[in-house]
Amino acid sequence: MRTYDFSPLYRSAVGFDRLAGLLESAARTSQENGWPPYNIETTGENAYRIEIAVAGFTPDELNIEVKENLLTVTGRKTANDDASANRTFLHRGLAERDFERRFQLADYVVVTGADLSNGLLSITLERQLPEALKPRRIEIAAGKPLIEGKAKKAA
Repeated sequence: MRTYDFSPLYRSAVGFDRLAGLLESAARTSQENGWPPYNIETTGENAYRIEIAVAGFTPDELNIEVKENLLTVTGRKTANDDASANRTFLHRGLAERDFERRFQLADYVVVTGADLSNGLLSITLERQLPEALKPRRIEIAAGKPLIEGKAKKAA
C-alpha cells in the first residue's frame, strides 16, 4: 500500500485540509476488497445513482445512513444457520457476509431515494445548490437620464 505525505500542502495552503483528508481516505479505501460490487453513474446535470449488488439481502438487512457528507451503506445478514444446518453444500460461492460501503459526498449532494429490486440496491442522489450559490444574471443600467432641460456643464 502506498502512502502519501501531504505535509507540504499543509505548510503552504490554508483550508485544504479537508481535500487532503479526502485524498488519504480514497487511497485507503481503494485497497479494500471489492465486495459488494457497485456502479456510480450520472443520470442528469445534477443527478446521480449508485447501484450496489446485494443479492440475497432483504430491505430489513440493509441500512443507508448519511452523516457529514459521508454516505454509508451496510448489510447485516441475519443468522440463517438454522436453515442451512440441514443442507449439504458441494460448493458454496454465494457470499452471505456482512459489508459496509462508504461514499464521500460533495457539498450539497443529498440522497433523494433508495430502491431494492432484483438484487440491486439503487440509491438516487441530487446536487441541490442553495439559491445564494446559484448563478444569477445582474442587470446593467444604461446610465441615469438627464433632468429635462438641464445639460451637464463642461468644466
